[in-house]
Amino acid sequence: MKEIALPHIRGLFEARNALRSHYNHILRQRHCDKVKLHFTLDGNLVGDIGEGIAAEYFGIILVDTKSTMGIDGYAPDGVTTVQVKATGTGRGPAFRKTEVRADYLLFFEIDFEKSIARIIFNGPEFYATSKLPPEFKNQRMLSPKAIREANAKVPDKARLPLLK
Repeated sequence: MKEIALPHIRGLFEARNALRSHYNHILRQRHCDKVKLHFTLDGNLVGDIGEGIAAEYFGIILVDTKSTMGIDGYAPDGVTTVQVKATGTGRGPAFRKTEVRADYLLFFEIDFEKSIARIIFNGPEFYATSKLPPEFKNQRMLSPKAIREANAKVPDKARLPLLK
């Protein structure tokens, strides 16, 4: 599994920890000892970081977020479609039932504490989506184990090349 150094996110992680510490201290002062605020760095922020990593390290040309559901951009050839997913919590990627599937999937696991991103999946998207049930509603998540198993099946020649 390849790792990408992300030294520029250290400040974000430290700011999140300070925010979490501050508010959890307030909660303890208010005798709310059973409640802890986690301030997880996931969701849109993590997704945007994933797309930034894809652009920087794989040369992905990002599209307008509203253009096509299931496609975040194009490989440097300008033709091959790419879906980018990321997590900051160690969970697997979540997929929605869409009419269009990307040719490729990049899935990153971001370790904010170590300021690195791990490339968990890099390959044709069908290797990952073949692990989904044929029919489902809303969204379905692949387990971390399932996405790693799918990645292990991708031949090296079928991966998007790293630029750096």
